[in-house]
Amino acid sequence: MTNTATTPETEAALHTMLSDVVEGLSQNRKTLPSKYFYDERGSKLFDDICELDEYYVTRTETALIQQQVGDIAAAVGSNALLVEYGSGSSLKTRLLLRNLIAPAGYVPIDISGDYLSQVGHSLQAEFPHIEIMPVVADFTKSFEVPSPTSKESRRVIYFPGSTIGNFRREDAMALLVGMAENAGAYGGVLIGVDLDKDRDVLRAAYNDSQGVTAEFNLNVLKRINDELGGTFDLSKFKHEAVFNDGRSCIEMHLISTERQTANVCKYSFEFEENESVLTEYSHKYTIHAFGEMANEAGLNVKNVWTDANNMFAVMYLERA
Repeated sequence: MTNTATTPETEAALHTMLSDVVEGLSQNRKTLPSKYFYDERGSKLFDDICELDEYYVTRTETALIQQQVGDIAAAVGSNALLVEYGSGSSLKTRLLLRNLIAPAGYVPIDISGDYLSQVGHSLQAEFPHIEIMPVVADFTKSFEVPSPTSKESRRVIYFPGSTIGNFRREDAMALLVGMAENAGAYGGVLIGVDLDKDRDVLRAAYNDSQGVTAEFNLNVLKRINDELGGTFDLSKFKHEAVFNDGRSCIEMHLISTERQTANVCKYSFEFEENESVLTEYSHKYTIHAFGEMANEAGLNVKNVWTDANNMFAVMYLERA
């Protein structure tokens, strides 16, 4: 491993990453976890994706929140502790924080510590009256939510964007169950859901003309090279995003352009020409289908806000 940091936390994260990479690349159908897109560079690339003309998700959700923020803040309630999974740059969250009623605090959670530190300082400067408590963690695993100085009336898990769609149904269910547990008896879940829509719109959103999504996809290989001593030649892989009708999802792949071998630490992996590495799912839901899944996870749909074209939904859930 080439990373020079030697803290126990860093070493543990690198060993987990190595285990995940080896497991994924050892399968008959090779995969890599999409969470490894997001180091500091990957997080910034995703912010760039959100600005693209083809990528409708962020601007649609942001406009929706701007239009409905009063009702959304009322649903969250006063003195709530807002806990955001995978916060990134927290751009949409700023809209919400400006309108929440006396929030007890805000806990942004992200896997990229350096990036989160920058965002945390920026948010604290912008919202000096709100206690900002960043947590570096993988939100798919167990983590501890810090308690604010002021008393919280309830805890609300915030999961904006369409990230819930990146999980297979059984994994999305498990994540929702974990959210319900972290929210507690009187808490809630405020979540963004990308809705099923025209296939051409979807394909264009994940195959942008500027190639930013391709660079973002390839960043998982760059991270393996940088942090695990990998030998991937990024020029010999290409980005591809296709819609899987059976799963109702976009699949992102890295396609090997020739027969080749790549090493990761002591492990060696063979790639055939045109062999695919699946890097991400992005499932698209109907409101009814997502509500059914939430119910199975022990959550009831209390509020739904959608844009005029029904492209995206923000849903507020409470424990059953």
